[in-house]
Amino acid sequence: MNEFGLLINGRKVPGARTIDVINPATGAVITKAPCADAGQLDVAVAAAKAAFPAWAALPVEARRKAIKGIADGLMARLEELAQLLTSEQGRPLQQAREELGGCAYILQALSALEFPNKVLKEDEKERVYVHRTPLGVVAAITPWNFPISVLTLKIAPALVTGNTVIAKPAPTTPLTSLRFAEICAEHLPPGVFNIITDQNDLGGLLTRHPDVAKISFTGSTATGKKVMESAAGTLKRLTLELGGNDPAIVLDDVNVPEVAPKIFAGAMLNSGQICMAIKRVYVHEKQYDLMCAELARLANEAKVGNGMDPGVQYGPLQNRRQFDRVRELIADSRKEGKIIAGGEIGDGPGFFIRPTIVRDIPDSARLVREEQFGPVLPVLPYTDLEDAIARANDTDYGLAGSVWAKDVARASEVAVRIDSGVVWVNQYLTMHVDCSVGGSKQSGMGLELGVEGLQEFMQQHVVYVAK
Repeated sequence: MNEFGLLINGRKVPGARTIDVINPATGAVITKAPCADAGQLDVAVAAAKAAFPAWAALPVEARRKAIKGIADGLMARLEELAQLLTSEQGRPLQQAREELGGCAYILQALSALEFPNKVLKEDEKERVYVHRTPLGVVAAITPWNFPISVLTLKIAPALVTGNTVIAKPAPTTPLTSLRFAEICAEHLPPGVFNIITDQNDLGGLLTRHPDVAKISFTGSTATGKKVMESAAGTLKRLTLELGGNDPAIVLDDVNVPEVAPKIFAGAMLNSGQICMAIKRVYVHEKQYDLMCAELARLANEAKVGNGMDPGVQYGPLQNRRQFDRVRELIADSRKEGKIIAGGEIGDGPGFFIRPTIVRDIPDSARLVREEQFGPVLPVLPYTDLEDAIARANDTDYGLAGSVWAKDVARASEVAVRIDSGVVWVNQYLTMHVDCSVGGSKQSGMGLELGVEGLQEFMQQHVVYVAK
């Protein structure tokens, strides 16, 4: 395996120290990753700051061409990166390939969006228009569940709008991002894109840094609050995509055998390690038993294993800390409800937990109140739809939700009453690059995707011109 390095000012450099990166399917060390210190962080920020004026001055078409080159380079190394992604993150290899193909699409499609100046008002006396400029140095802090796709979601809008970037991946999944940085270095001027890794000890220095203009962070709500506090001293711009406790409300007219596989997939993809995954399901009492049975059947049929093995649908949890937390929630659920499928903890070296379905569990249980971020799904009955809506909204989170019904008009009426930034009707995890999204309540702030997402990386100037 080629040596990994940080990318600072266009150069691949060793870290001040190293950290072990663990394969979550085997528990074995994949390799040692470089780890930056505070001095290297400062050098990276200085490089990004120095590169900003020239990059911002480039015509947008030149920036788009560079980003397209990155996308093409990613596709040229797709198989290598997919193998690496599965090794460090755990997801099945075919899903890793699909994710990386999606990353190339994200880079090209987001950077192709137009963001022209807009005339707000014009008459015989004056012309009022909006002019936007890039902010400067952007800190892109990414999580371990989708390390590379979340990174591309951040850097495509940051770069095309003229900003420079410091990326900081999660310590448990730095490798694919470091390889991706090598591709970026082939297509971008030195300093435009930099990447450092740490042991969760440099985040505060990065988010407080006086030369960082904006932070784009994806991660837990608890850490998002710390990021927000850290940024307050310099009033940095923030985009925070945080945790969720995403409800699915199943109306009483559904065909359960038809809908259950879609709900199961929405809950269990990536072994439940998705911010917008279905986290709790509310089912009308007359269909409750059948829905529980169908979800349990799907859980029992699921193939769990090393993502490198053919036919595997669900890999391990990504790290020991999350594995232990989900085990705690399963233990609590055994006391509070009834586990009807799964619940087994693997006795091997990997962090495996089978898809688990829990029924007859109260709303007060931890599994219902907290974000599990793992393959454990509580199924709750309701009698009155108004009650189900109220219970679905009874959370500090508001990232996503879904409504399932034959009567689409009725489902759509329910959807607009779900207090979430995104609500799907009869589908799940559908996203379009030209449609912006963002969380409500403690699930975040700011927007991603769409022209509105690009504008998060720019300063608006309203210009009044007297004629």
